Amino acid sequence: MDTHNPLLETWSTPFALPPFETIESTHFLPAFEAAMREHDAEIWVIVHNSQAPDYANTIDALERAGQTLNKVGGVFWNLASTDSNEDLRAIERDVSPLLARHYTAISLNAELFARVATLYQNRASLTMSDEQARLLELTYKSFVRTGALLRGADRARYAEIAEKLASLEAQFAQNVLADESSFVMELDEADLAGLPADVKAAAAQTAAERKTTKAFALTLSRSSVEPYLSHGERRDLREDLFKAWIARGAHPGTTDNRPLIVEILALRQERSQLLGYATFADYKLEPTMAGAPQAALDLLDSVWRPARAKASEECAGLQAVADLQGANFKIAAHDWRFYAEKLRRERYDLDQGALSAYFQLDRMIDAAFYCAERLFGLRFLARDDLPTYHPDVRGYEVVDRKGGHVAIFLGDYYARSSKRSGAWMSNFRGQKKLDGDVRPIVVNVMNFPKPSPDRPTLLTLTEITTLFHEFGHALHGMLSDVVYPSMSGTATPTDFVEFPSQLYEHWALRPEILQRFALHSETGAPIPSKMIDRIMEARHFNQGFAAVEFCASAYVDFLIHSRTKAADDIEATERDILQEIAMPQEIVPRHGAPHFSHIFSSESYAAGYYSYLWSEALDADGFAAFEEAGDLFDPAVAKRLHDYVYAAGNRRDPKDAYALFRGRPPRFDALLRKKGLA
Repeated sequence: MDTHNPLLETWSTPFALPPFETIESTHFLPAFEAAMREHDAEIWVIVHNSQAPDYANTIDALERAGQTLNKVGGVFWNLASTDSNEDLRAIERDVSPLLARHYTAISLNAELFARVATLYQNRASLTMSDEQARLLELTYKSFVRTGALLRGADRARYAEIAEKLASLEAQFAQNVLADESSFVMELDEADLAGLPADVKAAAAQTAAERKTTKAFALTLSRSSVEPYLSHGERRDLREDLFKAWIARGAHPGTTDNRPLIVEILALRQERSQLLGYATFADYKLEPTMAGAPQAALDLLDSVWRPARAKASEECAGLQAVADLQGANFKIAAHDWRFYAEKLRRERYDLDQGALSAYFQLDRMIDAAFYCAERLFGLRFLARDDLPTYHPDVRGYEVVDRKGGHVAIFLGDYYARSSKRSGAWMSNFRGQKKLDGDVRPIVVNVMNFPKPSPDRPTLLTLTEITTLFHEFGHALHGMLSDVVYPSMSGTATPTDFVEFPSQLYEHWALRPEILQRFALHSETGAPIPSKMIDRIMEARHFNQGFAAVEFCASAYVDFLIHSRTKAADDIEATERDILQEIAMPQEIVPRHGAPHFSHIFSSESYAAGYYSYLWSEALDADGFAAFEEAGDLFDPAVAKRLHDYVYAAGNRRDPKDAYALFRGRPPRFDALLRKKGLA
């Protein structure tokens, strides 16, 4: 029998990238099992060390343990999100509870915790760097927050809950992907009335890839849905597409996420109470910048009131446009984007189709790279020789001003049925310097519609912002310069981790950047200055809508996780919350609970979706540092941003990190001005 398993070998590929071509689905489960056994053995050595606990034999040893498991997981979880198939989905269902059981056993290991606790209790007498002191504190608190102080039946129940939650969250994600990948709306030429040429071309390419009977097709990717909702003249088709979009995860049958949510919420609440917290929200927010639920709720409330008022004004404007065109109906949720696009064109003379011609994907990638070079001295060298997991993935070596290697960056930009929707940053390998300088392998994933081979990929203003947002996350991972892997890159509280990414969005649509990179896809002519002026004038257009749809999702997330008794009917609970906050009927939350992967496919953003708003307050205040300096790329401000944010990982408390960058604590009053809600 062939026991060769590339996942468990030393990789001789360029920059030790995963050898994707030799990795098969059948390799993953044995690799996970072997890696967990190895990790268990490493923990055993730490626990049974006859010497008294010190930093090297306990904390350093813990940081070194599990490297093979991280290596295997780095490949698997990235592929499960970007290039999934039924084999990988089956492995995910099997391995998720196994990993939960494995890590829970470590967190509940009493002898291991005793060594960590001894160091923590005697920390005043230890000689440590600032990073080491913070790591010791975080390690101790992590053990406590994952059950180390529990005893007897409570310990057993905690372990049982952790394993069950892992299975439920994995199933939730797979159900959403199944609903998204199974849906295709087939269209004829006549159904495309109103669509820009590039959107039509993308629909034709989708039809070719999906082998549909009609010449055009749409999927439930946001980059497929939103253009049709914005431009499609057929109101009935807009409604059908919109209903399918918001119904992901809410179809009776095998992909129904509603009963999973009820169980997830109940288990999270039970576990929180086992750990001594009144609610899951109290548990989740303890280590964040917000610190407690009320601070997050106060921020949401401060934005909700003016956002709702602004949205009401916007709705009246849309209704007026619809009435002038003879519409005999009240604006509904599936109408909003369509009439907003018409009003945008009327007020600002901005035609999205004409506008997109200036925003080619390749040029916008170059723009993101250019800003990183101006700010941080990075250059991105295309490397066609790098192994990638899909033909569409682009590989780059990232080097510094002196040509020294910084990172590998992978860009995976196009939608496909094997990829979950949305956009994100991840890594195949994180940065660390514990045993030599290990540089990261970072990936950005998007879901832009893929055009036919003879056409460029054209982006909307929203998609450009998304591109820069995720690239900001990527820079946070690539520039990381810490010793310990668990402190590296984006391993920060969720209401700080979005700060570097949202800050980077500010450069995306600046006139200085557009004049250089927004070139017409056919003529090569630069975008006219008058068009740039209109883009800047329209930057607050429809911001009431955007803020309302976001805040509604954040309220639902926050309030369902703030209850001492978990919801037993998620649809009724969601409906009650929206009624309680007086949600406008013409708008729906950005994420309905049954497909709200941010909060139910893992705990990363559970009770923490507000984090985007918190970080947006930071980025509004933070970008002002460059404006005050009078230079978008001011070297002194950029150096502080690099040293205290992008390169610093989690080596210091985020409040201190921000203050060191900005020279003072954050001021949140800039947020409403940024959104045009002041």
